[in-house]
Amino acid sequence: MGSCKIECGSQVKWLWVHGPIIVGAGPSGLAVAACLKENGVPSLILERTGCIASLWQQKSYNRLKLHLPKQFCELPLLQFPENFPKYPTKHQFISYMESYAKHFSIQPKFNQVVQRAEFDRVRGFWRVQTQDFLYFSRWLIVASGENAEPAIPEIQGIEKFQGTVMHTSMYKSGSGFKNQRVLVVGCGNSGMEVSLDLCRHKAIPHMVVRNSVHILPRETLGISTFAIAMALLKWLPLRLVDKFLLLLANFTLGNTDKLGLQRPKTGPIELKNATGKTPVLDVGALSQIKSGKIKVMEGVKEITKNGAKFMDGQEKEFDSIILATGYKSNVPSWLKGTDFFTKDGMPKKPFPNGWKGENGLYTVGFTRRGLLGTSLDAVKIAGDISDQWMKINGCKIGGFNSYILPR
Repeated sequence: MGSCKIECGSQVKWLWVHGPIIVGAGPSGLAVAACLKENGVPSLILERTGCIASLWQQKSYNRLKLHLPKQFCELPLLQFPENFPKYPTKHQFISYMESYAKHFSIQPKFNQVVQRAEFDRVRGFWRVQTQDFLYFSRWLIVASGENAEPAIPEIQGIEKFQGTVMHTSMYKSGSGFKNQRVLVVGCGNSGMEVSLDLCRHKAIPHMVVRNSVHILPRETLGISTFAIAMALLKWLPLRLVDKFLLLLANFTLGNTDKLGLQRPKTGPIELKNATGKTPVLDVGALSQIKSGKIKVMEGVKEITKNGAKFMDGQEKEFDSIILATGYKSNVPSWLKGTDFFTKDGMPKKPFPNGWKGENGLYTVGFTRRGLLGTSLDAVKIAGDISDQWMKINGCKIGGFNSYILPR
């Protein structure tokens, strides 16, 4: 990547980007940059941290693995190494991301925090402000994703608690919680896996189930449940596939309602598509719940100085609290002047139409369909922008140049 860096004294530095500006160097940003490059279109990724895939590198627990088989998690144009297991580990996935960036010569500008991005309707291009530069481009691709910031719920009295309180974004291992009574707030995939990890490190986890949840076996007879669902959806209606998955879950896992884990009335795939709420793919936590090693608790009424009061009237003491309450988009905090996103930072248009807005605005990584959805949108975006690039430039060229834009 070539650039022309000019010192302007105390003046703001202006940088014109010939190709799209991509906000975020996670899997979504890397995927769309690779697809653009394959189409001969240069791009510039602005990344707020000092590394690619920062959520995986800095904010994930050690035992994390891909929940789906690797073939459903590959980014466009490059497969996982053949020697990787069916469910790659956190470190293997990070290695894949680093190899991906190297393979396509993707070099993000790190430590660039986008403070504001807005379309200049007079000049007809996007203005993207970071702490160092004011960037300009005809295209802006929002790739900061659905999981940009930890979602911290308001829980009455939590400021009184004298023990440790942390979000799962700060949790690495249960090794420091041995013999502790730990309250895990949340029962999604993270809540289940953290509870399991605590259990294996001889802690005493109590998992709060705030809402209904679908739990499915990760595999049935060695076949991924997700793969079964994807195959059936090619031939059967979604609701029929959901019914089959629930029958399969009841047969293999039993009635989870008896464990305090009530299922939603809406089927797992339909619920995922409508709300983004992912079904839990069980990797061992359910057996620990059945044995009583992981305690299931109703919603928290109030946090006390030494523990918590629950909705069912129980009160218990805890040494630590871990918030497995997920993540949220941060797009509304920096993208201005457009109503393409909801107040929660998600595209208003549902999948598969949420990848393109007006005036050269695109989004990738907001499909609520994981890395598979990311790949689909990355290919669409690259194709759409490359068509415009051809009309503007007359041919496909590689490389990247930047210049100072006159005031």
